Amino acid sequence: MDPKILITNSESETQKIGEVIIARLSKGGIILLSGNLGSGKTTFVKGIAKGLGIGKRIISPTFIIHRSYISSSLTLNHLDLYRLNTSAKAEDLGIEDLICPKSITVIEWPEKLGKFFDKFKIIVPLVRISFEYLNESQRKLTIYG
Repeated sequence: MDPKILITNSESETQKIGEVIIARLSKGGIILLSGNLGSGKTTFVKGIAKGLGIGKRIISPTFIIHRSYISSSLTLNHLDLYRLNTSAKAEDLGIEDLICPKSITVIEWPEKLGKFFDKFKIIVPLVRISFEYLNESQRKLTIYG
């Protein structure tokens, strides 16, 4: 399947794409977000939370690695692996325990764990999104899966 490329012109457009994608993953899944700092990953997660009806303020879990938010239908697990060193192991983080059909697990900087997530494709849908900073307001999102 060819990737879908979208250009957003504001934070609200980036969030709206998060809302649209979460509507298609209403039975759980994994969303892997790659891109440089400031490219819109956490803004996108805010859209996912809004789409799930989560009213809490969404904050990047950069320093604590993981935050969970509960909606009426699913749990949103938001992980940010930016601060992990390359020797970190997914097993040590307990990521496998978060992945199930009743949760959406969104992971920023998944490349820190290599191909670890590929094995979950048979359990839940897996979506990879690459974010690219174009200018102060525009972002390019390349969506796989």
